[in-house]
Amino acid sequence: MNITAIKTASNGVWQGDDPLDFAFPLLIVQATLVLLLSRSLAFLLRPLHQPKVIAEIIGGIILGPSALGRNKVYMERIFPPWSTPILETVASIGLLFFLFLVGLELDLASIRRSGRRAGAIAAAGISLPFVCGIGVAFVLRSSVPGADQVGFIQFLVFMGVALSITAFPVLARILAELKLLTTPVGEIAMAAAAFNDIAAWVLLALAVALSGGSHHKSPLISIWVLLSGFAYVAFVMTVIRPVMSRISRRSPGGGEAAVCLTLGGVLISGFVTDAIGIHSIFGAFVFGLAIPKEGEFAGRLIERIEDFVSGLLLPLYFASSGLKTNVAKINGAQAWGLLGLVVFTACAGKILGTFVVAVACRMPKREALTLGVLMNTKGLVELIVLNIGKERKVLNDEIFAILVLMALFTTFITTPTVMAIYRPARRAARGGPSRRKLQHQNSTGSTQPATDTGELHVLACVHGPHDVPSMINLIETVRGTGRAALKLYILRLIELTERSSSIVMAQRARKNGLPFRNPLKKAAHNDDVSVAFEAYGQLGRVKVRPMTAVSALHTMHEDVCAVAEGKRAALVVLPFHRHGTDHVGPGWRAVNQRVIREAPCSVAVLVDRGFGGAQQVGPAEVAHGVCVVFFGGPDDREALELGGRMAEHPGIRVTLVRFVEAKSMAVTLRPSPEKCAEQSYSFSTAVMDRDQEKALDDVAVEAFRNRWGETAGYDERAASNVVEAVLAIGRSKDYELVVVGKGRFPSLMVAELADRTAEHAELGPVGDILASSAHGAVSSILVVQQHDVVHAHETPVSKVIGEGSDSPSKANGGGTGDIV
Repeated sequence: MNITAIKTASNGVWQGDDPLDFAFPLLIVQATLVLLLSRSLAFLLRPLHQPKVIAEIIGGIILGPSALGRNKVYMERIFPPWSTPILETVASIGLLFFLFLVGLELDLASIRRSGRRAGAIAAAGISLPFVCGIGVAFVLRSSVPGADQVGFIQFLVFMGVALSITAFPVLARILAELKLLTTPVGEIAMAAAAFNDIAAWVLLALAVALSGGSHHKSPLISIWVLLSGFAYVAFVMTVIRPVMSRISRRSPGGGEAAVCLTLGGVLISGFVTDAIGIHSIFGAFVFGLAIPKEGEFAGRLIERIEDFVSGLLLPLYFASSGLKTNVAKINGAQAWGLLGLVVFTACAGKILGTFVVAVACRMPKREALTLGVLMNTKGLVELIVLNIGKERKVLNDEIFAILVLMALFTTFITTPTVMAIYRPARRAARGGPSRRKLQHQNSTGSTQPATDTGELHVLACVHGPHDVPSMINLIETVRGTGRAALKLYILRLIELTERSSSIVMAQRARKNGLPFRNPLKKAAHNDDVSVAFEAYGQLGRVKVRPMTAVSALHTMHEDVCAVAEGKRAALVVLPFHRHGTDHVGPGWRAVNQRVIREAPCSVAVLVDRGFGGAQQVGPAEVAHGVCVVFFGGPDDREALELGGRMAEHPGIRVTLVRFVEAKSMAVTLRPSPEKCAEQSYSFSTAVMDRDQEKALDDVAVEAFRNRWGETAGYDERAASNVVEAVLAIGRSKDYELVVVGKGRFPSLMVAELADRTAEHAELGPVGDILASSAHGAVSSILVVQQHDVVHAHETPVSKVIGEGSDSPSKANGGGTGDIV
């Protein structure tokens, strides 16, 4: 078909045009089909911990002649031959900018700092597979029909590159998913993969230059191509890089002019390398390396273009690759035997070469083997190499299909294999007993603070800059002045996604320890959150340690709990998943729920309604009204202990409001597992002595009054309607912060609320009432849960109420017994 006869848009079906006969409507249909299939496969493969690239490769193969393409009608209507150049052109634009993102992810400075060991491991991980690839090339050249029709040297080089490459972007995501980025294995793997990536693109440029030389009589053309390529790289690094550094300093936030200039530079760089005779993606990659990694400019660039490139354009590249892959070409025992040989050689060369040198560098054998498996990751970069080889007629259909399946298999087995052979233990707490809560009971039965001596360790989690003012103001209120000094750990929680920005954040923060902490203050200056908390630490004389956790949401709680354990925190403070009228997302609510359930210490959830104002203020300017609502029970006593620390601050006015029973009521809570835990409150199934609990409540309240009677207020109320009494406090505007216990072992007044439909069940009945946006409360809420293994098991309940003068004195635990 004459390409000039193709029209862009149709006149519509009412005028007799079929949209599938026109370029743009057909491209829309193709893109939609690709997105739906790739996203569906990614969802199905998620339980197997597979990176998204696996789903996209499989999706491309399914769309091609290997599966759906066997239907001729489908191929002629959805992927007709005349649409192939259009689809590949659009996909190539996505590929161009993806390689620019890969260059942005690679930090040459960190590669230089990674040391000789990573360089030696990378060299071994490249050289041995490259030699093995050349050996396999001889076998394929003599066994596959048509393989000997291409130039001998270029075929050997392409095969060597195909077997020796490591996909840096895919490897980074696998390491982050497995929480190995900060382990010795992860750090060496990232550095070695970065070395590998640079070497692979140099080798690929060599292979492309050689393959172009086959069309010319003189082999000197290839030499001129290589020399021109090296000259262009030198020009970019010596001339363009300083210019981009100046642009990034003048426009750190990524202004429109700076972004447009950068994107134009990517296109021009791609055009130049294509004109030289090297593929255009090499120019985009080199231009990405030239962008300075310091400051916010690189991150802003990634945020602006990665979703469109990785979410839409790149899957089209996989689809166009799948249309070239025909698994049916691998036909017969010999062909499948060659596939097995290629897979075995690729795995053995990469794993063995890496393992031997890693052991020689005194790495433990299990870690060395894990490193070899990680370095065997292929994925997207491998597919790019193979497609270029097919475009240059170096790889025929059968060899192309064999190598695509090899790349798919080696990447697929990486995560399961690493999970099977290497499970690093969490770091244990360093020295001293772990203070798991603020208040504990001594041998005589009385309660006393756990922080009278030593240092109080608090772990405060934040999602972003919007959490900073309220969290700093909260920490200032609990800083205390007369007792234990406060050591504050700030853990910024960042969701790990397929986006490049989350991996860049992980690389910047990846220095030592888990999750990630950078002790160099220069690096922290680029993070608004770290800067704000470090400034507070200097003003408030609080020891502050900023950290960053980059993790998938379903495992984020593991990082929070591990840091709390390792840092011997007595309290973890979590931001609520709603910030004012904004919803951070249901995934973050699930993170909070898991931390509340599994934390090794006490937990507090801050429902922020502008606590302390939108701006951070100095310690001398703090003036807050705080109300501690007390019904009784371990959680309320922990909340009261926290209120006692707040009362030490000269700018905080604390009022203790204790509710007492207005009438005698017998309330029985019975386990009801059939109830939905999301819509019903859960209570502890532990066996507790209610009389002893009441005595402990009296002691805690009396100790608070004796210590803070002159500076703190006290109000004892008999509430016939608990809901209205609590809401009156939240609506009164007298208190900027209301502190309540979660109430897992509830007083009889809280037990009466058990049958209410829960909006946020993880906050307990009282906290949920105050946190609900429908009730008009204006105070910020802090819901406290005391760490106690006795209350570890909770269950939804049903309520039975009986009037009378005698209430049950004990709570029966168990599956069928009463709770209260």
